[in-house]
Order: sequence, then C-alpha cells, then structure tokens
Amino acid sequence: MHETLFIVGVNHRTAPVAVRERLAYAEGEIAAALARLKAAGPAISEVALLSTCNRVEIIGVGQSAAAAGAQARGFLAADRGVAAEAFGPALYAHEGRAAVRHLFRVGASLDSMVVGEPQILGQLKVAYAQSAEAGTAGLVMHRAFHKAFAVAKRVRKATLIGHGSVSVSSAAVSLAGKIFDTLTDKTVLLIGAGQMAELTARNLKRLGIESLLITSRTFDNAVALARELGGTAVPFDNFGPCLKLADVVIGSIAATRAVLGPEDYEGVIRERRYRPVFLIDLGVPRNFDARLHAMENVYLYDIDDLSAAVQESRGEREREAGKAEEIVELEVEGFLKWLDGLDLVPAIKDIRSSVEQLRDGELARHRAWLAALEPAERERIEALTRGLVNKLLHRILSGLREGRSGAADGVHAAEIARRLLSSELAVAGDGFDDDPDDDEEF
Repeated sequence: MHETLFIVGVNHRTAPVAVRERLAYAEGEIAAALARLKAAGPAISEVALLSTCNRVEIIGVGQSAAAAGAQARGFLAADRGVAAEAFGPALYAHEGRAAVRHLFRVGASLDSMVVGEPQILGQLKVAYAQSAEAGTAGLVMHRAFHKAFAVAKRVRKATLIGHGSVSVSSAAVSLAGKIFDTLTDKTVLLIGAGQMAELTARNLKRLGIESLLITSRTFDNAVALARELGGTAVPFDNFGPCLKLADVVIGSIAATRAVLGPEDYEGVIRERRYRPVFLIDLGVPRNFDARLHAMENVYLYDIDDLSAAVQESRGEREREAGKAEEIVELEVEGFLKWLDGLDLVPAIKDIRSSVEQLRDGELARHRAWLAALEPAERERIEALTRGLVNKLLHRILSGLREGRSGAADGVHAAEIARRLLSSELAVAGDGFDDDPDDDEEF
C-alpha cells in the first residue's frame, strides 16, 4: 500500500479567530515545529505546516491517514498548549482524494474568505519552502505542492476568478468607508508595514485618504512605506500619542499578545472629545484586545467581522468558481493516478531488469558469430534488439499503468508479469550456451 496525503486543521469557516489565534504559528516558529512534529511518532513520513490569518493546517503523508491524523491532532494540542476539546469540534481531517482536492482548492483560492485572492498561493509556497528546507518534504509532498501551484496557475489563466482587486485588506478599507461618510478628512494609523499593511495602505490612498501614519517594529520599513505612499513614519515605541489623532487604526503586525487594550484608550477617548474611533484588527493572533469593543465610541472589527464585507465583493468571482472547481477535479484525478502508480514502481523495475537480462543472455549465446561480424553490423544488431526490448517494455508498462481498472488490479498484474519474466529468465539461464543451433524455433 502506497503512502497517502492527509490534512488536519482549522480555518475561518470552522473556527473563530479566538480559536485560530491559539493554534497559529509565527513564521520563525515553523522550522522547529516541523522537526517536533516529525519526531512525534512514526505515523507521519512527510509534513508541512501552513499557518495564516485564516487557517492553521498540517499537511502530511503517511501509510495510514487515520494514524497520521491522530498524531497531528495530538501534536497541535500539546505543542500549542491548547486542550483538544477547545478546538476539536472545529477541526477537519481530509485524507486521500479529499486531501488532494482540499490542497488544490486552497492553492487556487477557492477555499479563501475572498475567493480568488492571490495571497494564499504565496503563503502556500512559503509553507512548502519551509518544509523542503527543514527536510520534511519527500517525493509525494514535492509532487503534491508543485501540482497545487500548477493548478492555481491554470485556474487563473482559464477563469476570471482573480478579476478585480478584492482582498481581505480591501474589504477592511471598504468597511472603513461605510463607517464614515468620507475618509479624506480622517487620520489613519497603520500598525505594521508588512504585505497586508502595505495592501491596506494602498487601498486607503485610492479612497483619497490624505493623513496616513505608519508605525512598525522595524522603523526603516515604516519610513520606506510612508515615503512611497506620502505618509508619516512613527517610531513603534512612541506611537501612543498618535492614538488621539487617529480616527481609523488598522493592526497588521505579528504579535503574541495584544498591542492595544482598554487601558490605552481610557484617556484617549476623552482627549478626542468622544469622537468615534474605528479599529480594524487584521492580525492573527489579534492585535487589539477584544474588550475594546465594549468601550463607548470605540468600534472594533476583527478579521472574522470582515466576512460580511467580503460577501458583497464576490460577484463575478463566485460565478467563475464553478469553472475552477472543474479544473481542480481533473487535476485531482491526474495526481491520484500518479500516486497509484507508485505501487507499480518496484515491479516495473524488476520487469525492466528481467527483460534486459533476457536480451543480454540471448546476445551472449550468440557471441561467437557476433564476434565475426563487422563493428557496424554488430551495432545494428544491438540497436535492433534494444528497440525490440523497448517496444515490448512500452506495451507491458503502458498496459499496467493505463489499462487497469484499479490500483490493486494493476499491482496484481505487475506482480504476475514480474514472476513470469523471472521464471523465463531462470529457464533461459539454464540453457545459455554458445551454440545457436540449439535454439528452439517458434
């Protein structure tokens, strides 16, 4: 039995951000986590870890998907220090065909909060690169991920699923535009200068925002983004005074604990003369303490709250999703066919070796008269026998790969062919000699 793909995880559909953030991994934690996961037990032979704001998934390979999945579930609970019952109901487990389909759909952005958004493919490529670098990706994982990337490319070429500029960040900005009549007279504070923050800032500029403050743990990043977008960079250790100026605060920074809490806004609200402040938390783990939502004139939205805004932006992408799903199904079949073929590899190697030995043996029997031929004639005979062998092997192997009704049937047929050829080789070996006159005629 060949190894099979499995996926265990939670996403934005099955678990709220309060659960996802407890299971999430920072980028710098992935390599060590992969090593611990691989060492956790023998059930998992290959593994990758995908952790984004919308999902935490263990993607792996094992002989028994059930055993591998159980190992992965136990690992998540122990490694994150979260009781299994806290996330168990939200956990999904896919194996075999379902796991392949899920991986391809994730890469093609069919499983995203915003169908067709491009960020997930980049995040999937990073997860694969981390697995390859950590040495936890093998033959099946390499093939599965590269196929997922190819499927995503094909979907984008063949459909309009990526049409427009819809993303989580643009949905956040759209929500800001609905809270306020206009943003042109508002001040926006952006906490974080990474990719999500940059996308958010660009969308704000398109809405006409003029006053943009940007802070980041790496001040040079904040300066570079502020220079490019016409904003003002603020040192991360000193952005507190900016809170009284900011009508909109967007958090998009990697943090293990809340960057802003109720204590930060107790005096700020009074200084703002109780003018409303709109907080958009794009971080996982969350950047803003959930208790802020209970404060007067403070409106807090986290990444799960963006789903309503996202629904309005799907439109044509949703209509194109049907075409994309058909492409995914075709590619799933192709991958599973390749995976089934792995069972045949040992027998195919034996068959090829046996046929080649038969050819070598027959040539050895005739070496006396072959030696009397001109070199060019001997080469022609070599080429002739080699060509016959290749044609014979092609028919045998094509029949095994393409003509079987199922993987088990193919393996059984391959084993029969291997044994027959091995028997023929043994018989032929008993009769090898230098006298061609002893050849049996057919």
